[in-house]
Amino acid sequence: MGEIAGPLGLALGLAVASGLSLYGAVLVSGLAIRLEWIHLAPAWASLGVLADPLVLGVSGVLFAVEFLADKIPVVDSLWDAVHTVIRPIGGALLASRALGELSPAVEVLALLLLGGATLVTHAAKATTRLAVNASPEPVSNVLLSLAENGLVAGAVWMAFTHPLLALGAGLVALAFAVTLTVWLGRRALGALGRLRRGRTAASPAPPARPEARLG
Repeated sequence: MGEIAGPLGLALGLAVASGLSLYGAVLVSGLAIRLEWIHLAPAWASLGVLADPLVLGVSGVLFAVEFLADKIPVVDSLWDAVHTVIRPIGGALLASRALGELSPAVEVLALLLLGGATLVTHAAKATTRLAVNASPEPVSNVLLSLAENGLVAGAVWMAFTHPLLALGAGLVALAFAVTLTVWLGRRALGALGRLRRGRTAASPAPPARPEARLG
């Protein structure tokens, strides 16, 4: 059981981390492998490519851009919108490398499931940012972004060092992400409805048309 749960935990941990920051997940993983903070099991040898200097350089530059964009209100939501496709695809490809060699059918299934897990986490992040952007001050954005950066590093560390724990934590995180997205989505729809009704009530009534007189 552990032989299966371990790779699943690592894959799910990387998928969840990628939903928050794909570039951060790749960069943290690559640095940890490069600096030998973690040692890859033989089954995870394919993840060693993350420590390649070229991969580290590109992911580092992209993460630096994201780190800045993620701290600016509205810009962070635009960045999330652009990455609605990029994160699930990248997260699925990254996380699936933890599963080793798979048959074509299982590989497609794994990509779909891991991409879905990344998308769920991304949706929770993006929805939360939209809610926070309703606040005029930028401090909450910065604090939330820094917290997300910490979660990415923590998720990657747990995935590599305690994959069984990461499996359970990842499932809990996905359930929480779905609940948070639905709750915030309903609040947003309710707010839009109240705003629309308020505008309708405030708009002046059209002037009455004079009645035509006969004769």
